[in-house]
Amino acid sequence: MAYTTEVHLALDGDDTGPGTPDRPFATIDRARRAAREAAGDVVVHVRAGTYPGPWEFTEEDSTQDGSRITYQAHGFGTPAQDEVVIGGGRVITGWRVGGDGVWVADVGTLDTRHLTVDGRRVERAAIDGIPGEVSENESGYVTDARLDWRAGVEFVHRGVYPWTEARLAVESVADGTITMKQPAFSWARQLYNYSWEGQTSSGPGLPTRVENDPSFLTEPGTFALDRSRPGEHVLHYLPRTGEDPAVTRVVAPERDTLLVATGAGGLSFRGLVFADTTWLRPTGDRGFLHYHGSGFHDGGRIDTVVVVEGQSWLTVTGEPETVPACASLVGTTGIRFEGCRFTRLGSTALGVTGGTDTVVRTCGFDTLAAGAITLTGTHRAVVEDNEIHRVGLDHSGSPGIALLDTVDCTIAHNRVDDVPHCGIVGGPAKGTRILHNHVTGSMGVLADGGGIYVSGPQGESHEDGAVVRGNVVTDTRTPYNFALYTDYGAAWVTVADNVVRRADNTAVLQVHPPLNNVIYRGNVWDADPVGSDAVPDSVTYENNTTLTDAAALDAAESHTQAGPRHP
Repeated sequence: MAYTTEVHLALDGDDTGPGTPDRPFATIDRARRAAREAAGDVVVHVRAGTYPGPWEFTEEDSTQDGSRITYQAHGFGTPAQDEVVIGGGRVITGWRVGGDGVWVADVGTLDTRHLTVDGRRVERAAIDGIPGEVSENESGYVTDARLDWRAGVEFVHRGVYPWTEARLAVESVADGTITMKQPAFSWARQLYNYSWEGQTSSGPGLPTRVENDPSFLTEPGTFALDRSRPGEHVLHYLPRTGEDPAVTRVVAPERDTLLVATGAGGLSFRGLVFADTTWLRPTGDRGFLHYHGSGFHDGGRIDTVVVVEGQSWLTVTGEPETVPACASLVGTTGIRFEGCRFTRLGSTALGVTGGTDTVVRTCGFDTLAAGAITLTGTHRAVVEDNEIHRVGLDHSGSPGIALLDTVDCTIAHNRVDDVPHCGIVGGPAKGTRILHNHVTGSMGVLADGGGIYVSGPQGESHEDGAVVRGNVVTDTRTPYNFALYTDYGAAWVTVADNVVRRADNTAVLQVHPPLNNVIYRGNVWDADPVGSDAVPDSVTYENNTTLTDAAALDAAESHTQAGPRHP
């Protein structure tokens, strides 16, 4: 492929130079300026190394007349491709080793919820729940156990609702009195309330997990950050066998954003690695009050949803916020990611809000605190041939891929593996196409979701509605799930020619609010869907096949995965 202009960027370059192969620029800002000044197609070749984020692009970086500006790893697509990392971390040095074997480092004002050791994400030290006999009150909790926890402790509340996992920070601990940060704790007491089949619950309840105190360091390969002295934070790490503070590379993420493009158009990113960020929201006064998927409560309106009049109801956030992304596109046109990797990130990897014609192809997403890709209000996005693995490590409700209020977006030929809740989520939208994906190992932690989950109206007819076709959904785990889940008033949805194996339930035809103009046709599964013995009038259910023979299911799965690529 020929380019009108080629620009070179290297960590040891010089911004006063010409940006040539032998005299590259040193900073992304200088390379951006050169790309802006050039005419026609431009490629910026980025040499090996870790470059600090965020990389920021605006409308001034847009191309004209259909040309493109491409930022790519040097040697992209060849065996000699450089490893180029856009990083948000800081290397930790100056370790002291205590008598208990714990490494300790003074890190000043550094604040983080994450740590990477030799390229491996390590977990925060934790215990299961509050010790002793515990009661809840308006300001927190009281226990008969004496606690000596330091500043920075965080509570995890898993399963307040089967699909939720909240995080709330502790303000202070005095003996057995635990005071929680506000307004987060008050909000939690307002948000999480329900009555279900005779059982009533109010507030977040007791935490299922308590994280981030040095006294919790009993498992090798875990860490804690002590914030007891403002501006004099101390990092504690219990090493694994064979690790040496003199040679082991420890990186503490300190940024939450690696790439921001606002109003830009015609940009491509190829072969880049986005790595090592954190997200401090759960540690703050407002906490992380998860509701569903990538959504959380931020103190706005709270609604009551009545499921069965006079019997079952629950309170939900009426104005949800969305987990932010490390790479964020807002109002962009024609942005493309190809062959990139997103790893060890503290929130969602890639978020697209508004704009048109985003393409994400042949990228890898792994080891993420939240989801991989979130599309909100965008038109004509294509997400194709990507590998998504091990996401939602901090925020278990996060889907692999999520769409909301989108128009004519296509999610095709992706593999989504090892996710704690839904694999692919389509909220209210128009013209969504979910085609030939393989979702396996979904619903690993939370319940009431599916491998592919579609809710709400999806258009105004079957012509502009959602199509879920040719997907393979296997090993949907945890009780109470549906591999193919049309839920909460889903309307104008065609679910056709999919294969489902080893799920708690293959699909469900009777939900609340009821389905409307939903078609299940030509699917193959190893068990009948819930409600298939009494199909509602608003659902078309025809030519579906239930097989128990493994060889026949293997053949159906192989046939289904073959399908056309997006042009």
